[in-house]
Amino acid sequence: MRSTRRSRATAALITAAVAVPVLFASAPPAGAQDPHDRPAKQGAKLAKKLVKASSGKSAHRHLEKFQEIADAHGGNRAAGTPGHDASATYVYGQLKKAGYKVKYQYFTFHESTTLREKLSVVAPQPRDLRTTAFEFSKATPKGGLKAQLAAARVDETPGCTPDDYTSDTFTGKIALVKRGACTFGEKEAAAAQAGAAGILVYNHSGDKPVAGSVSDPSQAHIPAAGVTKADGEQLAADLAKGPVTVNLDVATKANEKKTRNVIAETRGGRADRVVALGAHLDSVPEGPGINDNGTGSAGLIEVAQKLAKATKKSGKQPANKVRFAWWSGEELGLLGSDHYVKQLSAKQKKAIKLYLNFDMIGSPNPAQLVYDGDDSDKEGAGAGPAGSAQIEGLINGYLDKRGVPHEGYDFDGRSDYGPFIAVGIPAGGTYTGAEEIKTPEQAAKWGGKAGVAFDPNYHGAGDTLENVDPKAFDLNIDVIAHAVGTYAYDVSSLKR
Repeated sequence: MRSTRRSRATAALITAAVAVPVLFASAPPAGAQDPHDRPAKQGAKLAKKLVKASSGKSAHRHLEKFQEIADAHGGNRAAGTPGHDASATYVYGQLKKAGYKVKYQYFTFHESTTLREKLSVVAPQPRDLRTTAFEFSKATPKGGLKAQLAAARVDETPGCTPDDYTSDTFTGKIALVKRGACTFGEKEAAAAQAGAAGILVYNHSGDKPVAGSVSDPSQAHIPAAGVTKADGEQLAADLAKGPVTVNLDVATKANEKKTRNVIAETRGGRADRVVALGAHLDSVPEGPGINDNGTGSAGLIEVAQKLAKATKKSGKQPANKVRFAWWSGEELGLLGSDHYVKQLSAKQKKAIKLYLNFDMIGSPNPAQLVYDGDDSDKEGAGAGPAGSAQIEGLINGYLDKRGVPHEGYDFDGRSDYGPFIAVGIPAGGTYTGAEEIKTPEQAAKWGGKAGVAFDPNYHGAGDTLENVDPKAFDLNIDVIAHAVGTYAYDVSSLKR
Protein backbone atom coordinates (compact mmCIF):
# COMPACT_ATOMS: atom_id res chain seq x y z
CA MET A 1 0.00 0.00 0.00
CA ARG A 2 1.14 3.50 -0.76
CA SER A 3 -1.35 5.74 1.02
CA THR A 4 -0.24 6.89 4.52
CA ARG A 5 1.14 3.65 5.96
CA ARG A 6 1.47 2.43 2.37
CA SER A 7 3.31 5.43 0.97
CA ARG A 8 5.60 3.19 -1.02
CA ALA A 9 5.69 3.36 -4.75
CA THR A 10 6.14 0.20 -6.76
CA ALA A 11 9.90 -0.29 -6.75
CA ALA A 12 10.28 -3.34 -8.92
CA LEU A 13 8.66 -5.15 -11.79
CA ILE A 14 8.05 -8.82 -12.43
CA THR A 15 9.39 -9.61 -15.85
CA ALA A 16 8.85 -13.36 -16.21
CA ALA A 17 7.41 -16.27 -14.30
CA VAL A 18 9.78 -19.16 -13.96
CA ALA A 19 7.28 -21.60 -12.53
CA VAL A 20 3.79 -22.68 -13.42
CA PRO A 21 0.90 -21.78 -11.10
CA VAL A 22 0.91 -23.55 -7.76
CA LEU A 23 -1.61 -26.34 -8.22
CA PHE A 24 -2.64 -28.96 -5.72
CA ALA A 25 -5.67 -31.19 -5.52
CA SER A 26 -8.60 -31.01 -7.90
CA ALA A 27 -12.22 -30.41 -6.98
CA PRO A 28 -14.42 -33.33 -5.87
CA PRO A 29 -16.55 -35.12 -8.45
CA ALA A 30 -19.78 -33.44 -9.48
CA GLY A 31 -22.57 -34.26 -7.11
CA ALA A 32 -20.26 -35.20 -4.24
CA GLN A 33 -21.73 -34.43 -0.83
CA ASP A 34 -20.02 -32.36 1.80
CA PRO A 35 -19.01 -34.94 4.42
CA HIS A 36 -19.21 -32.37 7.20
CA ASP A 37 -22.59 -31.69 8.74
CA ARG A 38 -23.51 -28.60 10.72
CA PRO A 39 -20.62 -26.54 9.29
CA ALA A 40 -21.34 -23.39 11.29
CA LYS A 41 -21.20 -25.25 14.61
CA GLN A 42 -18.11 -27.17 13.56
CA GLY A 43 -16.43 -23.94 12.47
CA ALA A 44 -17.24 -22.27 15.79
CA LYS A 45 -15.85 -25.27 17.64
CA LEU A 46 -12.61 -25.29 15.67
CA ALA A 47 -12.27 -21.52 15.98
CA LYS A 48 -12.49 -21.80 19.76
CA LYS A 49 -9.84 -24.52 19.80
CA LEU A 50 -7.46 -22.58 17.57
CA VAL A 51 -7.81 -19.36 19.56
CA LYS A 52 -7.04 -21.24 22.76
CA ALA A 53 -4.05 -23.05 21.26
CA SER A 54 -2.50 -20.14 19.33
CA SER A 55 -0.58 -17.39 21.08
CA GLY A 56 1.93 -14.64 20.60
CA LYS A 57 4.15 -16.30 23.18
CA SER A 58 4.34 -19.45 21.10
CA ALA A 59 4.79 -17.51 17.84
CA HIS A 60 7.58 -15.41 19.30
CA ARG A 61 10.08 -18.12 18.38
CA HIS A 62 9.43 -17.40 14.72
CA LEU A 63 10.15 -13.70 15.26
CA GLU A 64 13.38 -14.70 16.98
CA LYS A 65 14.30 -16.78 13.94
CA PHE A 66 13.59 -13.92 11.54
CA GLN A 67 15.77 -11.62 13.65
CA GLU A 68 18.53 -14.24 13.70
CA ILE A 69 18.32 -14.58 9.91
CA ALA A 70 18.50 -10.82 9.39
CA ASP A 71 21.47 -10.50 11.76
CA ALA A 72 23.29 -13.18 9.79
CA HIS A 73 22.54 -11.64 6.39
CA GLY A 74 23.42 -7.98 6.43
CA GLY A 75 20.62 -6.81 8.70
CA ASN A 76 17.64 -7.41 6.42
CA ARG A 77 15.41 -9.99 4.71
CA ALA A 78 14.65 -8.08 1.51
CA ALA A 79 13.36 -9.86 -1.60
CA GLY A 80 16.12 -11.25 -3.77
CA THR A 81 18.64 -11.37 -0.93
CA PRO A 82 20.11 -14.28 1.07
CA GLY A 83 18.12 -13.04 4.07
CA HIS A 84 14.84 -13.54 2.29
CA ASP A 85 15.92 -16.88 0.86
CA ALA A 86 16.76 -18.09 4.37
CA SER A 87 13.39 -16.83 5.65
CA ALA A 88 11.54 -18.68 2.90
CA THR A 89 13.50 -21.86 3.63
CA TYR A 90 12.58 -21.58 7.31
CA VAL A 91 8.87 -21.11 6.59
CA TYR A 92 8.86 -23.98 4.10
CA GLY A 93 10.46 -26.27 6.68
CA GLN A 94 8.00 -25.33 9.43
CA LEU A 95 4.96 -26.01 7.22
CA LYS A 96 6.39 -29.19 5.72
CA LYS A 97 7.07 -30.53 9.19
CA ALA A 98 3.50 -29.70 10.20
CA GLY A 99 2.20 -31.91 7.40
CA TYR A 100 1.09 -29.41 4.77
CA LYS A 101 1.54 -29.63 1.02
CA VAL A 102 4.16 -26.94 0.46
CA LYS A 103 5.43 -25.35 -2.74
CA TYR A 104 7.82 -22.59 -3.72
CA GLN A 105 6.61 -20.25 -6.44
CA TYR A 106 9.51 -18.49 -8.16
CA PHE A 107 9.44 -15.30 -10.16
CA THR A 108 11.94 -12.76 -11.44
CA PHE A 109 11.79 -9.00 -10.99
CA HIS A 110 13.83 -5.89 -11.60
CA GLU A 111 15.53 -3.94 -8.85
CA SER A 112 16.78 -0.41 -9.33
CA THR A 113 20.34 0.73 -8.56
CA THR A 114 21.16 4.42 -8.36
CA LEU A 115 24.16 5.53 -10.43
CA ARG A 116 23.87 9.30 -10.08
CA GLU A 117 21.73 11.67 -7.99
CA LYS A 118 22.58 15.35 -7.72
CA LEU A 119 20.52 18.52 -7.70
CA SER A 120 21.57 22.16 -7.57
CA VAL A 121 19.85 25.51 -7.92
CA VAL A 122 21.53 27.53 -10.67
CA ALA A 123 19.53 30.75 -10.28
CA PRO A 124 18.52 33.01 -8.69
CA GLN A 125 20.64 31.87 -5.73
CA PRO A 126 23.07 28.98 -6.46
CA ARG A 127 23.05 26.18 -3.92
CA ASP A 128 23.11 22.38 -3.70
CA LEU A 129 20.04 20.47 -2.52
CA ARG A 130 19.68 16.94 -1.19
CA THR A 131 17.91 14.69 -3.65
CA THR A 132 17.08 11.04 -4.23
CA ALA A 133 16.81 9.62 -7.73
CA PHE A 134 13.56 7.74 -8.26
CA GLU A 135 14.01 4.04 -8.87
CA PHE A 136 13.90 3.22 -12.58
CA SER A 137 14.12 6.91 -13.41
CA LYS A 138 15.07 7.84 -16.95
CA ALA A 139 18.61 9.23 -16.95
CA THR A 140 19.50 12.85 -17.56
CA PRO A 141 22.43 13.63 -19.83
CA LYS A 142 25.76 13.29 -18.05
CA GLY A 143 26.37 16.54 -16.27
CA GLY A 144 22.67 17.00 -15.70
CA LEU A 145 19.52 18.52 -17.12
CA LYS A 146 19.54 22.31 -16.76
CA ALA A 147 16.03 23.77 -16.92
CA GLN A 148 13.59 26.15 -15.32
CA LEU A 149 11.12 24.91 -12.73
CA ALA A 150 7.33 25.01 -13.08
CA ALA A 151 5.07 24.25 -10.11
CA ALA A 152 2.11 21.90 -10.45
CA ARG A 153 -1.09 22.85 -8.67
CA VAL A 154 -1.24 21.80 -5.02
CA ASP A 155 -4.66 20.35 -4.24
CA GLU A 156 -6.07 17.11 -2.82
CA THR A 157 -4.45 15.21 -5.71
CA PRO A 158 -1.29 17.22 -6.42
CA GLY A 159 0.26 16.53 -9.80
CA CYS A 160 -1.96 13.51 -10.43
CA THR A 161 -4.12 14.77 -13.28
CA PRO A 162 -3.52 16.86 -16.43
CA ASP A 163 -5.39 19.88 -15.05
CA ASP A 164 -2.75 20.18 -12.31
CA TYR A 165 -0.35 21.38 -15.02
CA THR A 166 -2.36 24.23 -16.53
CA SER A 167 -1.09 27.07 -14.33
CA ASP A 168 2.18 27.37 -16.28
CA THR A 169 3.87 26.25 -19.46
CA PHE A 170 5.66 23.00 -18.55
CA THR A 171 7.22 22.21 -21.92
CA GLY A 172 10.95 21.73 -21.46
CA LYS A 173 10.75 22.60 -17.76
CA ILE A 174 11.19 20.49 -14.62
CA ALA A 175 7.87 20.05 -12.81
CA LEU A 176 7.82 20.69 -9.06
CA VAL A 177 5.13 18.47 -7.53
CA LYS A 178 3.99 17.81 -3.97
CA ARG A 179 3.81 14.20 -2.76
CA GLY A 180 0.46 12.55 -2.10
CA ALA A 181 -2.79 10.96 -3.33
CA CYS A 182 -1.48 9.00 -6.33
CA THR A 183 1.58 6.92 -7.19
CA PHE A 184 4.88 8.46 -8.17
CA GLY A 185 4.56 6.77 -11.54
CA GLU A 186 1.22 8.51 -12.12
CA LYS A 187 2.73 11.88 -11.24
CA GLU A 188 5.67 11.26 -13.55
CA ALA A 189 3.39 10.24 -16.42
CA ALA A 190 1.14 13.28 -15.94
CA ALA A 191 4.11 15.65 -15.87
CA ALA A 192 5.53 14.06 -19.01
CA GLN A 193 2.15 14.43 -20.73
CA ALA A 194 2.23 18.13 -19.89
CA GLY A 195 5.57 18.39 -21.69
CA ALA A 196 7.85 18.50 -18.67
CA ALA A 197 11.47 17.50 -19.21
CA GLY A 198 11.81 16.20 -15.63
CA ILE A 199 10.02 16.05 -12.29
CA LEU A 200 10.93 16.85 -8.69
CA VAL A 201 8.56 15.57 -6.00
CA TYR A 202 8.82 17.17 -2.57
CA ASN A 203 7.82 15.48 0.65
CA HIS A 204 4.75 16.28 2.74
CA SER A 205 6.45 15.61 6.08
CA GLY A 206 9.81 14.87 7.71
CA ASP A 207 13.25 16.07 6.76
CA LYS A 208 14.22 13.47 4.15
CA PRO A 209 13.95 13.65 0.36
CA VAL A 210 11.13 11.61 -1.16
CA ALA A 211 12.31 8.11 -2.09
CA GLY A 212 10.05 7.01 -4.90
CA SER A 213 9.80 4.94 -8.03
CA VAL A 214 8.32 5.19 -11.51
CA SER A 215 7.52 1.48 -11.24
CA ASP A 216 8.49 0.12 -14.64
CA PRO A 217 11.93 0.63 -16.22
CA SER A 218 10.42 0.22 -19.67
CA GLN A 219 7.83 2.93 -19.05
CA ALA A 220 9.97 5.72 -17.59
CA HIS A 221 9.20 8.95 -19.43
CA ILE A 222 11.34 11.67 -17.85
CA PRO A 223 14.07 11.98 -15.19
CA ALA A 224 12.50 11.91 -11.73
CA ALA A 225 13.79 12.64 -8.24
CA GLY A 226 12.64 13.60 -4.76
CA VAL A 227 13.51 16.47 -2.43
CA THR A 228 12.67 17.34 1.17
CA LYS A 229 9.53 19.12 2.30
CA ALA A 230 11.52 22.21 3.30
CA ASP A 231 13.44 22.41 0.02
CA GLY A 232 10.30 21.82 -2.04
CA GLU A 233 8.37 24.53 -0.24
CA GLN A 234 11.31 26.92 -0.56
CA LEU A 235 11.56 26.27 -4.29
CA ALA A 236 7.81 26.91 -4.61
CA ALA A 237 8.17 30.16 -2.68
CA ASP A 238 11.09 31.26 -4.88
CA LEU A 239 9.04 30.43 -7.98
CA ALA A 240 6.28 32.73 -6.80
CA LYS A 241 8.78 35.59 -6.97
CA GLY A 242 10.32 34.77 -10.33
CA PRO A 243 12.05 32.14 -12.51
CA VAL A 244 14.09 29.40 -10.83
CA THR A 245 16.61 27.33 -12.78
CA VAL A 246 17.97 24.02 -11.49
CA ASN A 247 20.33 21.34 -12.70
CA LEU A 248 19.16 17.76 -12.12
CA ASP A 249 21.61 14.90 -12.67
CA VAL A 250 20.20 11.38 -12.14
CA ALA A 251 20.74 7.90 -13.55
CA THR A 252 19.63 4.42 -12.49
CA LYS A 253 20.17 0.84 -13.60
CA ALA A 254 17.63 -2.00 -13.56
CA ASN A 255 18.98 -5.33 -12.30
CA GLU A 256 17.17 -8.65 -12.68
CA LYS A 257 16.71 -10.78 -9.56
CA LYS A 258 14.88 -13.96 -8.58
CA THR A 259 12.76 -14.58 -5.48
CA ARG A 260 10.01 -16.91 -4.29
CA ASN A 261 6.68 -17.14 -2.54
CA VAL A 262 5.94 -19.99 -0.13
CA ILE A 263 2.51 -21.60 -0.55
CA ALA A 264 1.16 -24.27 1.82
CA GLU A 265 -2.25 -25.88 2.03
CA THR A 266 -4.13 -28.53 3.95
CA ARG A 267 -4.11 -32.01 2.45
CA GLY A 268 -7.85 -32.32 2.80
CA GLY A 269 -10.82 -30.05 2.35
CA ARG A 270 -12.74 -29.16 -0.78
CA ALA A 271 -10.48 -27.69 -3.45
CA ASP A 272 -13.39 -25.76 -4.90
CA ARG A 273 -13.81 -23.96 -1.55
CA VAL A 274 -10.45 -22.49 -0.67
CA VAL A 275 -9.87 -20.27 2.34
CA ALA A 276 -6.70 -18.30 1.56
CA LEU A 277 -4.54 -16.27 3.92
CA GLY A 278 -1.33 -14.39 3.32
CA ALA A 279 1.40 -12.21 4.79
CA HIS A 280 4.46 -10.76 3.13
CA LEU A 281 7.74 -12.28 4.21
CA ASP A 282 10.18 -9.71 2.82
CA SER A 283 11.57 -6.70 4.65
CA VAL A 284 12.92 -3.46 3.27
CA PRO A 285 16.72 -3.31 2.80
CA GLU A 286 16.99 -0.80 5.66
CA GLY A 287 16.10 -3.23 8.44
CA PRO A 288 15.15 -6.74 9.58
CA GLY A 289 11.40 -6.15 9.25
CA ILE A 290 10.32 -7.91 12.41
CA ASN A 291 7.03 -6.05 12.74
CA ASP A 292 6.83 -5.35 8.99
CA ASN A 293 6.12 -8.10 8.35
CA GLY A 294 7.70 -10.73 10.55
CA THR A 295 4.65 -10.45 12.81
CA GLY A 296 2.12 -11.31 10.13
CA SER A 297 4.34 -14.08 8.82
CA ALA A 298 4.87 -15.56 12.28
CA GLY A 299 1.17 -15.30 13.06
CA LEU A 300 0.31 -17.38 10.00
CA ILE A 301 2.90 -20.03 10.86
CA GLU A 302 1.54 -20.24 14.40
CA VAL A 303 -2.08 -20.72 13.37
CA ALA A 304 -1.16 -23.11 10.55
CA GLN A 305 0.76 -25.29 12.99
CA LYS A 306 -2.08 -25.30 15.50
CA LEU A 307 -4.58 -26.13 12.75
CA ALA A 308 -2.42 -29.09 11.72
CA LYS A 309 -2.30 -30.35 15.31
CA ALA A 310 -6.04 -30.00 15.76
CA THR A 311 -6.66 -31.85 12.49
CA LYS A 312 -4.30 -34.66 13.45
CA LYS A 313 -5.86 -35.01 16.88
CA SER A 314 -9.41 -35.16 15.54
CA GLY A 315 -8.48 -37.38 12.62
CA LYS A 316 -10.73 -35.28 10.40
CA GLN A 317 -9.82 -32.71 7.78
CA PRO A 318 -11.74 -29.40 7.70
CA ALA A 319 -14.51 -29.15 5.13
CA ASN A 320 -12.74 -26.45 3.12
CA LYS A 321 -9.17 -26.35 1.90
CA VAL A 322 -7.08 -23.81 3.81
CA ARG A 323 -4.18 -22.23 1.93
CA PHE A 324 -1.47 -20.13 3.56
CA ALA A 325 0.92 -17.91 1.58
CA TRP A 326 4.06 -15.98 2.44
CA TRP A 327 4.65 -13.41 -0.27
CA SER A 328 7.91 -12.00 -1.53
CA GLY A 329 8.36 -8.56 -3.03
CA GLU A 330 5.52 -6.80 -1.21
CA GLU A 331 7.90 -3.99 -0.32
CA LEU A 332 8.66 -3.63 -4.03
CA GLY A 333 5.02 -3.24 -5.04
CA LEU A 334 2.98 -6.35 -4.11
CA LEU A 335 5.00 -8.39 -6.58
CA GLY A 336 4.56 -11.85 -5.05
CA SER A 337 0.81 -11.68 -4.50
CA ASP A 338 0.28 -10.04 -7.87
CA HIS A 339 2.29 -12.78 -9.59
CA TYR A 340 0.33 -15.46 -7.78
CA VAL A 341 -3.06 -14.08 -8.75
CA LYS A 342 -2.05 -13.54 -12.37
CA GLN A 343 -0.99 -17.18 -12.65
CA LEU A 344 -4.39 -18.48 -11.53
CA SER A 345 -6.88 -19.81 -14.06
CA ALA A 346 -10.48 -18.59 -14.00
CA LYS A 347 -11.47 -21.84 -12.28
CA GLN A 348 -8.79 -21.44 -9.61
CA LYS A 349 -9.82 -17.85 -8.91
CA LYS A 350 -13.43 -18.93 -8.51
CA ALA A 351 -12.37 -21.63 -6.05
CA ILE A 352 -10.83 -19.05 -3.67
CA LYS A 353 -13.80 -17.97 -1.59
CA LEU A 354 -11.93 -15.34 0.42
CA TYR A 355 -8.50 -13.97 1.16
CA LEU A 356 -7.32 -12.71 4.55
CA ASN A 357 -4.27 -10.45 4.81
CA PHE A 358 -2.13 -9.72 7.87
CA ASP A 359 0.53 -7.04 7.50
CA MET A 360 2.11 -5.51 10.64
CA ILE A 361 0.18 -6.92 13.61
CA GLY A 362 2.55 -6.02 16.45
CA SER A 363 3.28 -2.30 16.16
CA PRO A 364 4.94 -0.87 19.30
CA ASN A 365 2.42 1.98 19.68
CA PRO A 366 -0.46 -0.02 18.26
CA ALA A 367 -3.86 0.69 16.83
CA GLN A 368 -6.40 -2.04 16.19
CA LEU A 369 -7.46 -1.48 12.60
CA VAL A 370 -9.75 -3.64 10.48
CA TYR A 371 -9.88 -3.27 6.70
CA ASP A 372 -13.08 -1.41 5.83
CA GLY A 373 -14.50 -3.90 3.36
CA ASP A 374 -18.00 -2.38 3.33
CA ASP A 375 -16.78 1.25 3.05
CA SER A 376 -18.88 2.18 6.07
CA ASP A 377 -16.32 4.84 6.97
CA LYS A 378 -16.77 6.50 3.55
CA GLU A 379 -13.08 7.33 3.33
CA GLY A 380 -10.77 6.75 0.39
CA ALA A 381 -11.48 3.70 -1.73
CA GLY A 382 -14.91 2.12 -2.00
CA ALA A 383 -16.16 -1.22 -0.75
CA GLY A 384 -14.45 -4.48 -1.62
CA PRO A 385 -15.93 -7.34 -3.65
CA ALA A 386 -19.11 -8.98 -2.39
CA GLY A 387 -18.27 -10.86 0.80
CA SER A 388 -15.69 -8.33 2.04
CA ALA A 389 -18.27 -6.66 4.26
CA GLN A 390 -19.05 -9.99 5.89
CA ILE A 391 -15.35 -10.65 6.52
CA GLU A 392 -15.04 -7.27 8.20
CA GLY A 393 -18.15 -8.10 10.21
CA LEU A 394 -16.69 -11.41 11.39
CA ILE A 395 -13.50 -9.72 12.60
CA ASN A 396 -15.32 -6.79 14.19
CA GLY A 397 -17.70 -9.18 15.90
CA TYR A 398 -14.84 -11.16 17.38
CA LEU A 399 -13.11 -8.00 18.64
CA ASP A 400 -16.38 -6.72 20.09
CA LYS A 401 -16.84 -10.01 21.92
CA ARG A 402 -13.37 -9.56 23.39
CA GLY A 403 -14.18 -5.96 24.34
CA VAL A 404 -11.42 -4.60 22.10
CA PRO A 405 -12.00 -1.16 20.53
CA HIS A 406 -11.28 -1.03 16.82
CA GLU A 407 -11.45 1.28 13.82
CA GLY A 408 -11.85 0.77 10.10
CA TYR A 409 -8.94 1.23 7.74
CA ASP A 410 -9.32 2.32 4.14
CA PHE A 411 -9.71 -0.70 1.86
CA ASP A 412 -7.47 0.81 -0.78
CA GLY A 413 -5.90 -2.41 -2.09
CA ARG A 414 -2.36 -1.35 -1.30
CA SER A 415 -1.23 -4.38 0.59
CA ASP A 416 -1.21 -7.97 -0.62
CA TYR A 417 -4.99 -8.25 -0.66
CA GLY A 418 -5.00 -5.74 -3.54
CA PRO A 419 -4.46 -8.26 -6.37
CA PHE A 420 -7.20 -10.47 -4.93
CA ILE A 421 -9.90 -7.81 -4.75
CA ALA A 422 -8.87 -6.66 -8.22
CA VAL A 423 -10.18 -9.97 -9.60
CA GLY A 424 -13.31 -10.03 -7.44
CA ILE A 425 -12.17 -12.17 -4.51
CA PRO A 426 -13.51 -10.87 -1.17
CA ALA A 427 -10.85 -9.98 1.36
CA GLY A 428 -10.17 -8.55 4.79
CA GLY A 429 -7.71 -8.53 7.65
CA THR A 430 -6.15 -6.47 10.41
CA TYR A 431 -3.30 -4.03 10.80
CA THR A 432 -1.80 -2.20 13.81
CA GLY A 433 -0.36 0.85 12.07
CA ALA A 434 2.90 2.20 10.68
CA GLU A 435 4.00 5.82 10.22
CA GLU A 436 0.55 7.31 10.85
CA ILE A 437 0.45 9.44 13.98
CA LYS A 438 -1.69 8.26 16.90
CA THR A 439 -4.26 10.86 17.89
CA PRO A 440 -5.15 11.74 21.49
CA GLU A 441 -8.52 10.03 20.95
CA GLN A 442 -6.79 6.87 19.75
CA ALA A 443 -4.39 6.94 22.68
CA ALA A 444 -7.37 7.17 25.03
CA LYS A 445 -8.91 4.19 23.24
CA TRP A 446 -5.88 1.89 22.98
CA GLY A 447 -3.24 3.36 25.25
CA GLY A 448 0.21 4.26 24.03
CA LYS A 449 1.51 7.70 23.09
CA ALA A 450 -0.44 10.35 21.23
CA GLY A 451 1.53 12.39 18.72
CA VAL A 452 3.83 9.44 18.00
CA ALA A 453 3.70 7.06 15.05
CA PHE A 454 2.05 3.67 15.54
CA ASP A 455 5.42 2.25 14.52
CA PRO A 456 8.24 4.80 14.79
CA ASN A 457 10.62 2.15 13.41
CA TYR A 458 8.65 1.64 10.20
CA HIS A 459 10.97 0.83 7.28
CA GLY A 460 14.03 1.43 9.43
CA ALA A 461 16.86 -0.35 11.20
CA GLY A 462 14.89 -0.18 14.47
CA ASP A 463 12.22 -2.63 13.28
CA THR A 464 13.67 -5.32 15.52
CA LEU A 465 12.53 -8.03 17.90
CA GLU A 466 12.62 -5.57 20.80
CA ASN A 467 10.14 -3.25 19.12
CA VAL A 468 7.08 -5.47 18.87
CA ASP A 469 4.08 -5.04 21.16
CA PRO A 470 3.34 -8.51 22.60
CA LYS A 471 -0.31 -7.81 23.41
CA ALA A 472 -1.16 -6.56 19.94
CA PHE A 473 0.73 -9.50 18.43
CA ASP A 474 -1.12 -12.01 20.58
CA LEU A 475 -4.53 -10.43 19.97
CA ASN A 476 -4.18 -10.42 16.22
CA ILE A 477 -3.00 -14.01 16.17
CA ASP A 478 -6.28 -14.80 17.91
CA VAL A 479 -8.08 -12.91 15.14
CA ILE A 480 -6.32 -15.11 12.57
CA ALA A 481 -7.15 -18.27 14.52
CA HIS A 482 -10.82 -17.35 14.88
CA ALA A 483 -11.18 -16.60 11.18
CA VAL A 484 -9.36 -19.76 10.08
CA GLY A 485 -11.43 -21.98 12.34
CA THR A 486 -14.69 -20.38 11.25
CA TYR A 487 -14.06 -20.40 7.50
CA ALA A 488 -12.39 -23.80 7.45
CA TYR A 489 -15.89 -25.24 7.85
CA ASP A 490 -18.29 -22.51 6.82
CA VAL A 491 -18.09 -19.82 4.14
CA SER A 492 -21.84 -19.45 3.71
CA SER A 493 -21.81 -16.06 5.44
CA LEU A 494 -19.98 -14.56 2.46
CA LYS A 495 -23.11 -14.99 0.30
CA ARG A 496 -21.11 -15.07 -2.89
